[in-house]
Amino acid sequence: MTSFKQFEANRRNARLSTGPVTAEGKRKSRRNAIRHGLTAETVIDVLEDADDYAAFELAVTADYDAQTAVERELVLRLASLLWRLRRATTIESGLFKIQAQHLLQFCRRRQADHERQKTADNIYRLALVPEENAQQHEDNLYLEPESQSNSDPARQSDDLTRSFIRLSNLPTYPLDRLSRYEATLWRQACQIMFALQCAHRRSL
Repeated sequence: MTSFKQFEANRRNARLSTGPVTAEGKRKSRRNAIRHGLTAETVIDVLEDADDYAAFELAVTADYDAQTAVERELVLRLASLLWRLRRATTIESGLFKIQAQHLLQFCRRRQADHERQKTADNIYRLALVPEENAQQHEDNLYLEPESQSNSDPARQSDDLTRSFIRLSNLPTYPLDRLSRYEATLWRQACQIMFALQCAHRRSL
């Protein structure tokens, strides 16, 4: 069992370590967190960039002056939770994007069906109208249909609402599950931040 004096000596020696100094050593050490620890648990390497997470983790740890091993572990855990919350936001955006694409395809199919029916009706009428009105009806066949612009705020709001309704009615309830997932992460993040505050007050 390590004595208190040995433990303190180890801590002092650790403070003297400056880490790798060569380019090769620095390159290898950058991958340490990827092979073990919270990074390996947090980053989905086939979907996310471990370097992005390392930069994010560094930004979070820079906000906290961790003085003990416990504080450091808490800060790393907080970074992991905040990264997952960012991922949840990305998932939510992706869900709406997928539904918006389905909605756009549905609207295009409906518009194409409407135009085909309109063209058939006009051709039928053209065969029945008198000779003097034939040219006017023929011109109407080629008129561009009036459509609402995709950049119209009212159209965007309606499409977003429809996408939300479609997502809410899916049998797997993805939004509900994602909401519970986010709530769990936020609770854990708040608990970590509270623990860090308590640890900081104890060290004063």
